[in-house]
Amino acid sequence: MKHRIVVLGAGYAGAVTAGRLAKRLHRDDVEITLVNGDPDFVERIRLHQLASGQDLPRRPLREVYEGTGVQVRPAWVTAVDADRKTVDLTGENGAESLAYDTLVYALGSTNADHTVPGVGEYAHNIAGKQDALRLRARLGELEPDGTVLVVGGGLTGIEAATEIAEARPDLHVAIAARDGVGGWLSDKAQSHLRVVLDRLGITVHEGADVTRVEANGVVTGTGTGAAAAAAGRIPAQVTVWTAGFAVHPIAAATTLEVSSTGRIVVDATMRSVSHPDVYAVGDAAFAEGAGGAPLRMACATANPMAWQAADALAARLTGRKVPEKPIGYAAQCISLGRRDGILQRVTQEDQMTSTVITGRAGARIKEFICASTAWTIAHPTMLLPTRRHRVRSSVLLTHS
Repeated sequence: MKHRIVVLGAGYAGAVTAGRLAKRLHRDDVEITLVNGDPDFVERIRLHQLASGQDLPRRPLREVYEGTGVQVRPAWVTAVDADRKTVDLTGENGAESLAYDTLVYALGSTNADHTVPGVGEYAHNIAGKQDALRLRARLGELEPDGTVLVVGGGLTGIEAATEIAEARPDLHVAIAARDGVGGWLSDKAQSHLRVVLDRLGITVHEGADVTRVEANGVVTGTGTGAAAAAAGRIPAQVTVWTAGFAVHPIAAATTLEVSSTGRIVVDATMRSVSHPDVYAVGDAAFAEGAGGAPLRMACATANPMAWQAADALAARLTGRKVPEKPIGYAAQCISLGRRDGILQRVTQEDQMTSTVITGRAGARIKEFICASTAWTIAHPTMLLPTRRHRVRSSVLLTHS
């Protein structure tokens, strides 16, 4: 009987894990099933482009994994029973249950409203493809001189604001943040960011603690930025909420050990500390990185976590040495529209360094990284490793 591996979620982490397992393990010994709600792979790091009116190429998952041995199951995950080792799905055949021997949980994250009233009713976001398409349609309805407010001064907020402002120079775009916009960046990177925001005509509201979202703007607590923020309200016809992400509640409803934010607690090999037959990767996993701090939710950590999990799982199944290498960082890349960008070098512990590449060179590097990542997803079993190892007979016997 084959060892049944079920991967939940085909974002960056889940898609890479499934492909790497297919490269590592002999298909006569394993059955790899990849479950995803969307039949296509979604380039989440390009959703700000989709929202601003650009078209992204379709990558149907069944075509991506054709001939690899990975079975794609288009379905939505509704529950996981980590003790009975089953997953409840709703898909093409209605409600059904899927059993596994090893589970890889990669359901990622979604938009976090931080319990701010009005976010769900009035704010748009770009956490998913359908969200980005809804924002795209709404932006298309705006007449010249329309107003757009992006809430959140992190990577997603900066990329969304600059992309919209560049694509629609006829709109008045603003960005509001509780702290500083890009305030964690080095001085050189922050200086370049300010120049670009000014060039694109983006109004910056810093120190604006948004306490409520309304149909025509947001209400703030205190503010030390622009006059509108200090007055307690920032008007906007369209509000885009990018102030953080939260994981899906499915893991927290199981007996798996999770963090206070609902992420599955894993060891250095991305294996659940409470259930050894469960691995978690990407935003859904709570893992320590280089230096001992928890890895942040990011595409930059998704792929290394996927490599670590797939290699560790394959090693355990085939009786080989389990690799354990701390996951560190190298850089943060920020697109500022299609013609500008920032590459901020960081230490393995994610601390800023003085090395920064900006302008068109920064944009080209960011585009190369995005394109390379998409190419890797689209060719899941190419490049190293290429040798498929046999699963130990003792492992197979336990499931026969």
